[in-house]
Amino acid sequence: MEILIVEDEAEIAQLIQLYLEREGFACRSCRDGMTALKLWQEQPPDLIILDLMLPELDGLEVCARIRQKPGTKDPFILMLTAKGEELDRIIGLSTGADDYMVKPFSPKEMVARVRALLRRNLRQVGATVSYRTPHFLLDPEQRLAQRFDENQSPENLDLTTLEFDLLATFMSFPGRVWNRSQLIDKLWGNNFFGDERVVDTHVARLRKKIEPDPANPSFVKTVIGVGYKFEDG
Repeated sequence: MEILIVEDEAEIAQLIQLYLEREGFACRSCRDGMTALKLWQEQPPDLIILDLMLPELDGLEVCARIRQKPGTKDPFILMLTAKGEELDRIIGLSTGADDYMVKPFSPKEMVARVRALLRRNLRQVGATVSYRTPHFLLDPEQRLAQRFDENQSPENLDLTTLEFDLLATFMSFPGRVWNRSQLIDKLWGNNFFGDERVVDTHVARLRKKIEPDPANPSFVKTVIGVGYKFEDG
């Protein structure tokens, strides 16, 4: 597993790298946002530790650009912020970060967070049965996701691993209402660290890829005060 550390404070970057390499992770590091994007494009890492405040291009913009152009590997993003303010955390999650930590942090906790994020790839949602509804086909074994128009012409959906698993969870129980805790337990189990609202971020990203009008979703619907449910036909 390879990790890219994007942190402009050299001592913090060295400390993070030291602890991660002790745990057997391969690490690269850089000090600014533009270099981070260059390294990500050249050799996509499995996970990026991304500082919020960076020279040239801040962490929010770096995160947003990566999520706008998913490649063969869609890295997990752990965002660092020195402020610890509620607004910073919400903005960070809304741009596509998977988790966040507030400085100062425990290096041991960071290692635990990194391991938890990377273990998400190892979790499988349900069996390898395919799911079919009037507008969607999902094949977990082939990792194939398709949406069908009114003429039943298929369109392949470019979903990240987590988006695919989230849609599979919804489609495996059509009409069921899921709250955040249930979705976290289904997708990540005991490997989850962080804010439950990260679920809202992934639901929003999934809607952008499968809904005709993400602002007025037809398939993944919000049940006010409870959570989400999937309906199709």
